[in-house]
Amino acid sequence: MKQVTLYDTTLRDGTQGTGINFSVTDKLRVAHKLDDFGIDYIEGGWPGSNPRDEQFFAEAATHTWKHAKLTAFGMTRRGGLKVEDDAQVAKLLAANTPGICVVGKTWPLHVTEVFRVTLEENLAMIADTVRYLKSKDREVLYDAEHFFDSYREDPEYSLATIKAAKDAGADLVVLCETNGGAMPEFIYEVTQKAVVHIGCGVGIHTHNDGGVGVANALAAVRAGAVQVQGTINGYGERVGNCNLTTIIANLQLKYDLSVVPDLTKLRELALFVDELANVTPDIRAPYVGRAAFTHKGGLHVHAVQKLARTYEHVSPALVGNEQVIVISDMSGQSNVLVKAEKLGYKLDKGAPQAAAVLAEVKRLESEGYEFEAAEASFDLLLRRHLSKAKPLFQTLEYECSYRLDVERGYESCLATVKLNVDGEIVITVAEGDGPVNALDGALRKALVGRYSGVLEMALSDYKVRIIDGHMGTAAKTRVLIDSSHGASNWSTVGVSFNIIDASWRALTDSVEYFLLTSAAS
Repeated sequence: MKQVTLYDTTLRDGTQGTGINFSVTDKLRVAHKLDDFGIDYIEGGWPGSNPRDEQFFAEAATHTWKHAKLTAFGMTRRGGLKVEDDAQVAKLLAANTPGICVVGKTWPLHVTEVFRVTLEENLAMIADTVRYLKSKDREVLYDAEHFFDSYREDPEYSLATIKAAKDAGADLVVLCETNGGAMPEFIYEVTQKAVVHIGCGVGIHTHNDGGVGVANALAAVRAGAVQVQGTINGYGERVGNCNLTTIIANLQLKYDLSVVPDLTKLRELALFVDELANVTPDIRAPYVGRAAFTHKGGLHVHAVQKLARTYEHVSPALVGNEQVIVISDMSGQSNVLVKAEKLGYKLDKGAPQAAAVLAEVKRLESEGYEFEAAEASFDLLLRRHLSKAKPLFQTLEYECSYRLDVERGYESCLATVKLNVDGEIVITVAEGDGPVNALDGALRKALVGRYSGVLEMALSDYKVRIIDGHMGTAAKTRVLIDSSHGASNWSTVGVSFNIIDASWRALTDSVEYFLLTSAAS
């Protein structure tokens, strides 16, 4: 048996986070991804709280689950009502899941002021519900809501609530740090006392309001918790739940506890869930973020090239990530050499070309360029300095005009470009919804006769950043363009006092990079 099991509540607690929504299809896809990864319990939702959760459980019952126990979530029976007559409890059973998790009140404040029942009736509500669900041959987990806040004010009653659940047959009692404000040392102390009181291990459910959701869960594990509840990427109410993605890696790599069969799938799982939730991945997320093993300072890069663990606490490959070396004005020659080698160019340390590239990077970044997220522009810079590629076209002239038909409510931009394409002067005009769209159309028109594949690429994102905003409208603008072709993606950057010129520079870099690195030509 596992020393610590994993309970995922992304599909219930996670969806309470601001901006997090899943369709039924999304929920099923996430559940299967979690199952494949090795999560032990998947909380699918709250039957009866909304039609989507009911539909999810109905469809999930027709699916095959390889490892995880699908779990339905609900509350203890209502006060003054027999458990068998409670419609909400009936819906928990109707969800037809092997596991059921019920939450009950622990804090006397909530019992008397929110539920408006006596403390004795609350204990009966907990025991009756657990006992009834166990009689239906379900695995029952009991979530003791606000356990730590309650314990701070009334430890005796708090312990009585979890004892009532355990004595009624609960398979696991879970201590919930619902408000997210407790500190690890308190979690450790109270969890230890709870374990002693009920005579067995407990589960832990923490939130991240104090920024220590993961630390609190780890403290509970040290104190005897045998299950950790959380959400992928830390989604959840307010600032979120304990980040299950982070804690899985910590348990397996730092505590030497085997919790999943293949940790190298961790980053893939994190990105998959972000994608379905339509959330931009946190580049600084521990273990799985793009920046988690990124090195920028020249001294750091020099060191990790000799011995990676000098600045990496674990090997990125263990969690499915990779080491990244970025180029910036903080770079040394080591950054340039490593980056060039990754892009396929061999440079010797101390070589004049390496010094020239580094000097050019520092000059451009002093003007507002950034190459961290624009590897394609850096690739072109390398090619130019190493004379690895002749420019495929040269900009001679371009202009944009704006047209508005007030009566028809019609507006558009017209762009004209004049290029030297392989010795031939080409002038084209194109109309677009805005200046970048019009320039893109005119550029492709000018090139398609010589490079037919240029029509196949797509611009997927366009970002604008004002540099030195204190200068107001006189400030420089940095434009980052993301482009794609099939499964390939690349980014380019342009900087200018003129936003259209900055866009043009990023746009021409994007097209040239595509032509140089694909079969488009």
